[in-house]
Amino acid sequence: MIENIPFFISPPYQVFRITCSLVFKLKTVAVARYKAKVEFSEEYKNRVVRSRKIIEKCVEEQKVVYGTTTGFGALVTQNISKDQAEILQRNIIITHSTSVGEPFSEEVVRAIMLMVLQSLGMGVSGVRLELLEQYREFLNKNLTPYVPKEGSVGYLCAEAHTASVLLGEGKAYYEGKLYDSRTALEKAGMKPFTLSYKEGLALTNGVTSPAAMAALAVYDMRKAIESADIIAALSFEGLHGLLKAYDDQVLACRPFKEIRETAHKIKDILKDSQVVKAAEGSHVQDSLSLRCIPQLHGAVKKTVDDAWRAVEIEINGCGDNPIVVGTEDEFDVFSNGNPDSAYMGLEMDSVCIAAGAAAKMSERRNARFLDDKLSGYPSFLVKNPGLNSGLMIPQYTQAGLMNDMKILAHPASVDSITTSANQEDYVAMGYNACKKALQCVEKLEYILAIELFSAYQAQQFIDEKLERGQGSRKVLAYLKERIPVMEEDMYIYPNLEALKTEIHEGGIIDCLTEKDQ
Repeated sequence: MIENIPFFISPPYQVFRITCSLVFKLKTVAVARYKAKVEFSEEYKNRVVRSRKIIEKCVEEQKVVYGTTTGFGALVTQNISKDQAEILQRNIIITHSTSVGEPFSEEVVRAIMLMVLQSLGMGVSGVRLELLEQYREFLNKNLTPYVPKEGSVGYLCAEAHTASVLLGEGKAYYEGKLYDSRTALEKAGMKPFTLSYKEGLALTNGVTSPAAMAALAVYDMRKAIESADIIAALSFEGLHGLLKAYDDQVLACRPFKEIRETAHKIKDILKDSQVVKAAEGSHVQDSLSLRCIPQLHGAVKKTVDDAWRAVEIEINGCGDNPIVVGTEDEFDVFSNGNPDSAYMGLEMDSVCIAAGAAAKMSERRNARFLDDKLSGYPSFLVKNPGLNSGLMIPQYTQAGLMNDMKILAHPASVDSITTSANQEDYVAMGYNACKKALQCVEKLEYILAIELFSAYQAQQFIDEKLERGQGSRKVLAYLKERIPVMEEDMYIYPNLEALKTEIHEGGIIDCLTEKDQ
C-alpha cells in the first residue's frame, strides 16, 4: 500500500511531468531517474533495529539460520561457526558477482539499490541500519556501482555486483565518471564497509533487480501507450479516418472500459477537425490499423495496468529469505520462497507482448502514409520522389525494430534451468523477462517516433484551409518548434531521436494540456 512506504523522498517534485500513482512518481522513478534524495523515517529505522537484534541473538545462541549460520543453496547442510559468520557474508558477495557483459544504465542500478532499501527496510531481514545507510549514501551522493547485466536467473548476480562496491571490489561511477570502487568511495567521502551476519545474503536476495527493471519498464510503457493514442489520432486524421467506427453505440457492444476510454480520447483530440469531417462518406470503412485503435490500444492498456498493480505490490514488499519476525525475546525464523520472481516475470513477459502489439499497429499506420496508393500523398511523403527517397527508409527501421521485438516477445518465464545442484530445481527466470521489457519499451518508443514523424510530414500535403482537431492543433504546433518540414531529402536521424525523447519524457502528452497561445 502506498501509505506504508517505509521511507520518504525529498525531491523537487515539480520536475516530474506525468500524472501517475504516488508510489512511482515520488519514489522509484524520482530516485532512479531524477536523483531525488532519500531519507529514512523513524519508523523505518526502528523496524530495522528491532529485526537486527533478533539475528544477533540467533548467532549468539548458535541457532540454525539459513545463510547466516549455514552455507548457501545446496551447501545449506554446512554449519558455519560464529567466528566465520562475517567471512561467509563477504564470500557470498565476491563469488556471486558473476553476471557479465555490458553494464546496466545508472538509473537501473539506482533503482536496484532503492529496491534493496525498500525490501530490507520492511524490518524482517535482520540487517544493520548502518548497512542501509551505505546504499542511501550511494544514492544521495550519486555513486553508482558498475553492474554487468547478462547472466542472471532471477536475482543474486546483479545485486552482488552492486554490493561488491561496498567492500571496495569492482567498479563504480561517481558523478557519472567510472572509477575502481575504492577510488569512487574515496571521492564520495566513504570507505569500504565490513559486512556482518546475514547481510551479504540479504543484499543479494529477493526480487530487487527484477522489481527495479519492471518498475522502470511499466512506468515508461504507460507513457508510451498514452503517447501512442495521441500519435494514432494524428495518423487517423492524416489518413482520413472515419469516426463512425468510434460511435458510443459501437463501443457499448464490447464494454471494456479501455476501449471506451481510448475511443473517447481519440475523439477529443480530433474534436472539430474539418479534415475528419471532409472524409465522411468518402469510403465504407477504414483499414484495421485505424478502425481498431481503441480495441488494440485498449487491450494493451489493460495488460499494462495489470502489470502496474503487480509492480506496485512487489516494490512495497520484501522478498528476503529467511525472514525474522517477533521481538528479541520471542521470535521465529522462516526459510521461505519469497525470492521467486514469477510475478514480475509473467507480468513483464506480458508487457513485452503488449509493446509488440502496439508497435505492429503503429508500423502499419506509418506504412499507409508512405504508399501513395493508400494515402493519396506523394510517395514517401516527399515532394519530388525519385530524386528524393523521403521517408522510405525509416519504415525499414521500424521493420528491423519490430523483428527484434518479436524475438523479445518470446516469454522468458516459460523456461526453467535447474541451479545449485538441484536445491534450486525450479527457476522462475523473471530477471530476463524484466530485462527484455526495458528493451521492448524503448523499441516501441522509436517505432512511435517514426510514425509521429510521418504524421507531421504529411501535414504539408493536407489542405491548410481545413482546420485540424482541437488536440491535433496543439500537438502540431508543439512539433513545429522542434522538427523541420521535410520538403527534400535531409539528415533524418536527429529528428527521430528528438521525437523518441519527447515520447520518453512525456512532452507529447504534456503539450495537450497547455493553453492555446
